[in-house]
Amino acid sequence: MPRKIAARRSPIHGTGVFALVDLPKGTRVIEYKGRLLTHRQADRLYADDGETGHTFLFTLNDRYIVDGNVDGNVARWINHGCDPSCETVIEEDEGGDRRRDRIFVETVRDVAAGEELTYDYHITLEVPHTARLKKIWTCRCGAANCTGTMLAPKRGRRKA
Repeated sequence: MPRKIAARRSPIHGTGVFALVDLPKGTRVIEYKGRLLTHRQADRLYADDGETGHTFLFTLNDRYIVDGNVDGNVARWINHGCDPSCETVIEEDEGGDRRRDRIFVETVRDVAAGEELTYDYHITLEVPHTARLKKIWTCRCGAANCTGTMLAPKRGRRKA
């Protein structure tokens, strides 16, 4: 079976993942793999309050995180984009075992061979989004609708 994607230098940031063949909308491209951690374990190992601007941690569910730093695959190199070509889909284990839930990357539109794959990271930080944090988490996707940050918008409080 021919490879569909490959990692190489990205104009967005560092390493990116590119389509080697045309990928129709709805194509399941790859599973995001890595070491399974609880949220508490991830907090202990990577306790930086979002100060690094770089992570391979992917929230799987309310109990677990997938750490692409350890035993990860090429999916960890897919960059953030504000006008993404892909989305991530969580597939829950049919038996209800939260450890067996899986993360897949699927195309949301047709992707041409040679095009870089992106998805919206939806990075959520519990701390206030200061100018310093926004700079750390700067988006470089170059899309016409670029928000300038990889951080998900804070949800405002509703007024009564």
